Amino acid sequence: MKKRALEIMDTTLRDGEQTSGVSFSASEKLTLAKLLLKKLKVDRIEVASARVSDGEFKAVKEITSWAKENKFIEKIEVLTFVDGGTSIKWMQDAGALVQNLLTKGSLNHLKYQLKQKPAEHFNNIEQTIKQARKNGFKTNIYLEDWSNGMRNSRAYVDEYLSFIATQPIKRVLLPDTLGILTHLETFKFVSEIVSKFPELHFDFHGHNDYDLSVANSMEALRAGCHGLHLTINGMGERAGNTPMASAVANIKDFLPEIKININETALHKAVS
Repeated sequence: MKKRALEIMDTTLRDGEQTSGVSFSASEKLTLAKLLLKKLKVDRIEVASARVSDGEFKAVKEITSWAKENKFIEKIEVLTFVDGGTSIKWMQDAGALVQNLLTKGSLNHLKYQLKQKPAEHFNNIEQTIKQARKNGFKTNIYLEDWSNGMRNSRAYVDEYLSFIATQPIKRVLLPDTLGILTHLETFKFVSEIVSKFPELHFDFHGHNDYDLSVANSMEALRAGCHGLHLTINGMGERAGNTPMASAVANIKDFLPEIKININETALHKAVS
């Protein structure tokens, strides 16, 4: 049986750091980045949010400097914003090449947070992608609140994905931002969009508010998702993100059709 390749993106250094009381130093971030990429062999890591602090900027500069020397630079990703190019300048100064652009994946977020119409938001996203490409950056797209979008504003999500399918982006990142999904919904929603947009690469980003993040990740894979976002020990805001060790063990034991690059024998170095 030919196995289907799966990308693992670790977001311990970005989303995981939103755990209450957790703040990594620059040297700790660099150590974890080396462990994740060299020992665990994750495919990509998300290391920071743009514009957060001077400490965050210093940490990213140290990571990108090491990554360039060791040919890992395209595996380093930074969360950015639709902000007229401010995030892109921050990323450029920090030495990163891949942005994970945060956009609105539900009509509720669009209307009440941005107070924009879809066409206005799409135009701003397109301009941000153009500017990034002009500066030599690659773009992945987060659909913030995507799970609520699928529940309550499906037409908007379809309109958004139809738009983004025309853009020069690499991946579409699907977060269950508030951790609301059941495993049944995850399979249904991911199946629908993978079927409608077979040309797009989709990552699933789970949160563990109902202790369903591993089950939801498994169902996202069964539905055809191409990537997963995980964190060491399930670190993350509120109840946390999908835990790396649990997800890897379940995939290897129960989804033999999925091929992952994680070095399972090195997991104890990350969770100890």
